[in-house]
Amino acid sequence: MTFSSRQELVNALEGVDYLVDEGLATALFLAQSIRQPLLLEGEPGVGKTTAAKAMASVLGGPLIRLQCYEGVSANEALYEWNYSQQLLAIQLAGQADDGSSKPWLAADDLFTEDYLLDRPLLKAVRHPGPAPAVLLIDEIDRSDDEFEALLFEFLGEQSVTVPEIGTFSAVVDPVVILTSNRSRELHDALKRRCLYHWIEFPSLERTAEIVRRNVDAAAHPLVTAATAFVSDARALDLDKPPGVAEAIDWVGALSALGVTNLDDSEARSTLSAVIKTPDDIRTANEAMDAGELSVSVS
Repeated sequence: MTFSSRQELVNALEGVDYLVDEGLATALFLAQSIRQPLLLEGEPGVGKTTAAKAMASVLGGPLIRLQCYEGVSANEALYEWNYSQQLLAIQLAGQADDGSSKPWLAADDLFTEDYLLDRPLLKAVRHPGPAPAVLLIDEIDRSDDEFEALLFEFLGEQSVTVPEIGTFSAVVDPVVILTSNRSRELHDALKRRCLYHWIEFPSLERTAEIVRRNVDAAAHPLVTAATAFVSDARALDLDKPPGVAEAIDWVGALSALGVTNLDDSEARSTLSAVIKTPDDIRTANEAMDAGELSVSVS
């Protein structure tokens, strides 16, 4: 399905426990209505990847994910030839030669759709519908400039060219979401092809509601105290401020331990579930010692 209004999309996303503010709701609505790629940036843990998963859930199409990393290649993103099947076809053709006039396989016989392996971009283009695929190009900032350039045709035209066959254009235009943690600056040419939205850390109240929906067994006082603690911790000079994902993990861990009311002792003993580097844990403990970070007991 597609959504005819922003509020309709907001309601659907809430139905799958993904809560959005007006800015993000607008960006996601435009991505599905005009099918222009959407670049989401923000601190780790604010829900960029989850946005794509939620969109796939409410639209009813598949989620196709391309995880980027340094050195990711065109073969992994676009398409690849099934070399083992091509070799087998050559061998079978040779074995079938019993002295008759059967010709050898030509290159055109080997480079056809029968031997084409769809990778994420081509898979999104060739998805038949009727619901659109959601293509998640995750952590695009981890790739390099050359890989970004490979995406330009797809992002601008929703198509992929295979030189041996031709150009494949989308049957049903996918909803394309790119995410970035801003570990490096992306090329202007890529940005021009995309809508853009920066995801802020949600408000304390929204964070608490997100956590409750994801850890429904957690006690209400625990969620309130833990999310307040996480929000206060972001004000410290941390290398990796905890996001919503860390808050969910922490509350889940505390709930599994049977904690219903968070106190200073429980916070310190489980701090590594929410703050993920030794230096940041040390900073948080020092802030607690100095009274700059504390647990609000409900």
